[in-house]
Amino acid sequence: MHESQRPGGAPRPVSMAQVARSVGVSQQTVSRVANDAPNVSPKTRERILRAMDELGFRPNFAGRSLRSGRYHAVGLCLYNVTEFGNLATLDGITSAARDHGYALTMIEMGDDAPISLEEMSQRIMELPVDGLILSMSIMANDFNEFRPHPGLSTVLLTMHAHPFCTTVDSDQYGCSTLLMSYLFSHGHRAIRFVSGPTYSIDSQFREAGWRSALVSRGLEAAEPLRGDWTANSGYEAGSRLARDKGATAVYVANDQMAMGVIAALTDAGRRVPEDVSVVGIDDSLENTVPHNRLTTVRFDLLARGRVAFEHAIRGSEPGYETAAIRIPGTLVERETVADVS
Repeated sequence: MHESQRPGGAPRPVSMAQVARSVGVSQQTVSRVANDAPNVSPKTRERILRAMDELGFRPNFAGRSLRSGRYHAVGLCLYNVTEFGNLATLDGITSAARDHGYALTMIEMGDDAPISLEEMSQRIMELPVDGLILSMSIMANDFNEFRPHPGLSTVLLTMHAHPFCTTVDSDQYGCSTLLMSYLFSHGHRAIRFVSGPTYSIDSQFREAGWRSALVSRGLEAAEPLRGDWTANSGYEAGSRLARDKGATAVYVANDQMAMGVIAALTDAGRRVPEDVSVVGIDDSLENTVPHNRLTTVRFDLLARGRVAFEHAIRGSEPGYETAAIRIPGTLVERETVADVS
């Protein structure tokens, strides 16, 4: 029987001793190569690496971690990974992990599960990770009480600042300031708002920015219409807005709902932007809607993911201080805003 096989044909891990015997060197020399240590000649290193490859040797990850005190892996917990913002943020996290030579261990929580930071962190910290990134698109029920586990750097993806964790997010309040200033510059004063679901933290901050911008100019904030992020819910809101003859502009909390609002206004005989201007948030339709005319705000979600990862691996360093990091959006001016006549 071949020494790398167990009875029944199951493969057995190849040991350093086997590699050493095949090359004719000491096990200590093989260990140096496996751990990328110096004091091995290039020729010998090449022979050992070739033998490792031929025999199927894999370094003992647990042993290396014990020696270095690092796993070179970060844990990530997301809700609904296929959602546009999460998917784009995940792209940033994975690209940063690749650049740093780290692995990711990801857990996806179901949409029907209540958010508990303690539960999320507990599930991931049982795995070999050096830091955690926890997504919090909905307010966690234990946000105020949560304390990160000592020695395990924890980053929260949320607009809410936390006293013991670094938080990273796109500036959900600042995007409203940006859009409202743009609409004001075109003469709009009667600006309606279509929100996302009431439980959404992003929508809450976008609505707060809209209200604040109106109040700061002594303008009335009409009661927002509520949607659920889908184009159909935007169409329903747009059908009601079509009857609001006083409104000159509509700020919609995401682009899908904004397209629904535009379709409803058009079907009701209201022209966009000649009669009513419409703006959205997220610029998520660039590759799905031909000749996209919608003025919106684009978030750098790749940067959101990369920044979160950087802080997840830096957070356990001596002298590290937590921060609330907000990444500003960029206005994308297209064709759905006109001057008030």
